[in-house]
Amino acid sequence: MDGFDFSPGAQIPLQGSGGQAVATNALASAAYRDSDVTEILKANSEWHKSEVKAGSSKLFKSEYFKPNLGEAFSRAVQERMLGGGRGALIQSFGLDPQTVVEHCLSATRLRKARDSKLTLVTAVFGILFLPGFLLWVLTFRLRDSFNKSKDVAFRALGTVLLLVVGGLSVLFLVAMPLTGFIALYLRAAVVAPVIGWLLAKRIAEASAKDMRARWEGLLSGSGVIAKIPEAAPKNPNETSREALRQSLEKLSAEQQSNSVFYAGPKGILGMGTRWGSWHLAEELHPADPSKEIHQFRSWDVVRAIHDQLKMLERGPLNTGGFTPPSVKHWIVSPVGEDAGSVSRPEGEDVATFQVKPHEIQRICNHQQFGSGDRHYLGVQFVLWEGQLVLTMLITVTVLHETLRIEVTGHALGPVHPLFLTKPAAETKTVKKAVRFWETRSITLPLVKANEVVRLALRAPLTWYPPLLDYLGGKIALPEPFGLRHAWAAKPWGHRFMADDAMRTATPVLRVVHSAAMQVLKEHGVDTERFTSRSMALSGAVQDAAPKKADVYDA
Repeated sequence: MDGFDFSPGAQIPLQGSGGQAVATNALASAAYRDSDVTEILKANSEWHKSEVKAGSSKLFKSEYFKPNLGEAFSRAVQERMLGGGRGALIQSFGLDPQTVVEHCLSATRLRKARDSKLTLVTAVFGILFLPGFLLWVLTFRLRDSFNKSKDVAFRALGTVLLLVVGGLSVLFLVAMPLTGFIALYLRAAVVAPVIGWLLAKRIAEASAKDMRARWEGLLSGSGVIAKIPEAAPKNPNETSREALRQSLEKLSAEQQSNSVFYAGPKGILGMGTRWGSWHLAEELHPADPSKEIHQFRSWDVVRAIHDQLKMLERGPLNTGGFTPPSVKHWIVSPVGEDAGSVSRPEGEDVATFQVKPHEIQRICNHQQFGSGDRHYLGVQFVLWEGQLVLTMLITVTVLHETLRIEVTGHALGPVHPLFLTKPAAETKTVKKAVRFWETRSITLPLVKANEVVRLALRAPLTWYPPLLDYLGGKIALPEPFGLRHAWAAKPWGHRFMADDAMRTATPVLRVVHSAAMQVLKEHGVDTERFTSRSMALSGAVQDAAPKKADVYDA
């Protein structure tokens, strides 16, 4: 930590945060999932791809150390968003990233409590009776190897092997060739791991039911609370809790940053790709040829547009219309399409990730050509409970005698459907015993035998997560990373979302042109050409259709 406390003091609920529940809860639910870790690959898009990296260990390479989706997701998100040396994050428009991170912390805390119990069981019934413990682990490992075969007969050998080992164990208990303490110990070594497995199974099932209930509750909107007492320091000496609290505050502060990054064809990171663009560019001539134009700057036009955009939610008819928009000045930095990281503006003109107003005004007026950051005025709508983020960006430039007003549309689609799937019991179709030509569906156990073994083996190592990463692997998050845009689908497959995106363009464009015309008239500019061009654009925007506006055919 850099020692700076990002805590803003008294908290005021952010406008629109209550309407982002679906997207927030969908991603938060991933922290509690028990599905295979490779499921995350289904949520990859053409722009942002996660990876599942296998463990680096060759000696201990085993499926038993491999994490499930919830374990790997929680670990990856915590490390990336709260790590001491983490890089800049992309804002997550349409959801609350702190809530997602808090659920990752809560899920990790629950797993640590479970693993503490499993560690005790493993120590008492496994480590103390190591010969039998190794025998049973080896048996399960061989059975899993057989089960991976495509040959049905070969897969059956796994079950046969388990039965044979079980039968030999019973025979060994009955006909023990040794006597004395050694005999008692060897008998216990055969039985103790089985007892420990049964206890571990009960612990694992209780944990799985709790995790699935939270997973289900988040997607059903039942209000699952993330409990993270480790983020609430009780005295000044609890440095780790204080560091975690400050990391969460820093995350919230960066979420409110007014600087964003333009990554070429990927669009503005966090806002989505540019699907439409409309330009109004005409020469500046005085309305009265005998007089000069009254001097004005780009900021004067932008400020008038800003004030008018605030009124978008008001209309002449009581028919619903726009929800209250977020109108904000953005500083946009260019980055490469394949940039592996980004860095936010720094210096005396930036405070707590916010570019100060005087610097925003300077960039708007003077950085319109050549290198450097650019200024955009944005009006943003968060719709469908955070599933759709529509952003219209306006930039005003004056080069020589030409005033240019550009309006572009960006759309960020819903969270990938993977994160919206609810927990379901695993079933298997089998043939009936008597009427063998008929089949029936049976529900498999919530926690399988090999899952109990996996949890028991991983439990003693959870005190040092990097070791588990080395043995079992982890999720590598796409960079530059932001929770929302990393797993966003395209909005154009949803008819109503696509309609909302295209309907936004016309009123926003007309408000922008109206405000600009008013400023030009006040400063003695001939608006006839601007008005003609504006009318032509108003006709063209009514036939708005999504395009890849950032992909140039050159």
